[in-house]
Amino acid sequence: MLRLSKKLLFAIEAVLDIAYNAGDEPVQSSEITRRQGIPRRYLEQVLQQLVREGVLAGVRGPRGGYRLAKERRRITIGEIVRVVRSMETAGDPSEDTAGSDLGHRIVRPMWQETQQGFMAALDEMTIDDLCKRAQAEGIARESETAFDFSI
Repeated sequence: MLRLSKKLLFAIEAVLDIAYNAGDEPVQSSEITRRQGIPRRYLEQVLQQLVREGVLAGVRGPRGGYRLAKERRRITIGEIVRVVRSMETAGDPSEDTAGSDLGHRIVRPMWQETQQGFMAALDEMTIDDLCKRAQAEGIARESETAFDFSI
């Protein structure tokens, strides 16, 4: 079941921060924590999972940090949601066998259809879209030169 959690919000904010503030150097987690106020205990766990799933690339070393693993126009919000959902341990109540005919045959299918529609909308929205919104809102970047992609 799709539920808005702190971890999910922080994951989207972290990827957006990396995309929006990318410069010559990788973005360090301490910079994201400072700019976004994301507690480090959430951030490191989420960033590592995003690296494992190919959304971000980790750069080792004293000037290491995180970069986008692909172009920001190719990273969807739906992709980030799926990564975070895979980390969460709570079960989906719609899969519980208890319940009535109304629940199993009407309410749960309605809920699943709604979730599928919502995920389809999130699959259409990219990190690039959010970067453009941030720019339109006049949110300052820390880097004068923003890069979209690096290998």
